[in-house]
Amino acid sequence: MSRMPIVFFGHGSPMIALETNDTTQIWKAMGETFGKPKAILCISAHWLTRGVGVTAMTAPRTIHDFGASFPQALFDVQYPAPGSPELAARVRDLLAPLPVTLDQQAWGLDHGTWSVLSKVYPEADVPVVQLSMDANKPPEWHFALAKRLAPLRDEGVLIIGTGNIVHNLPAMNWGERHCAPYDWSLRFNDYIKQAIVDDAPERAVDFASQGQDASKSVPTPDHYWPLLYVLGARLPGDVASFAPDHIEHGSLSMTSVTLAPAA
Repeated sequence: MSRMPIVFFGHGSPMIALETNDTTQIWKAMGETFGKPKAILCISAHWLTRGVGVTAMTAPRTIHDFGASFPQALFDVQYPAPGSPELAARVRDLLAPLPVTLDQQAWGLDHGTWSVLSKVYPEADVPVVQLSMDANKPPEWHFALAKRLAPLRDEGVLIIGTGNIVHNLPAMNWGERHCAPYDWSLRFNDYIKQAIVDDAPERAVDFASQGQDASKSVPTPDHYWPLLYVLGARLPGDVASFAPDHIEHGSLSMTSVTLAPAA
């Protein structure tokens, strides 16, 4: 089996699960290009824990982790992908001696996972496992941890992260989706993209060096950290591509990053 790519998906509102637009069409095409993996390991911005956990149930539930203001149609969405206790155990073994909790019932698939996968693999027929992020650890720890996951790529597993390079909800222009991005938002998004093109992950890990551009673009690290898991699993020869690649509402980056062996 050929080496699987790794992908960071810039994801927006969970409402995207109900939409068909330029972003979801690109996501769908990505799934067709990748083909069907043996399984998917997802690192979502929405599962933060003390310590590290991995979903290990055979049938993970669809978690509707958002407020009651969203329409009922969104709460009705189900993504009944199977789980994979085997992949969960493999992840635990790869991360040893770090203690990893095999979660049998507490979590499932949160909207950071299923809102994307419902477009990439709409049949929900690929086993999906989620890996949590330890909220108490610094960026370099997350990046180093991800390096130990890279062998999965040669085992038919698609590793994805879902979050945002730029994610500042209070600054968002809610009234206009395709408005011009804030200067700081565009600068930071471009800086991180260039670091990826240059295969200089240390610049992405040390994102705070960008001062106010970083503090405004990443006011909290939860949506940024999944990118570090993708960059950590990068292997020599991987080439970066960016699609979709735009910023919505001024301060929400929808840029996705695919790292794949050169054709």
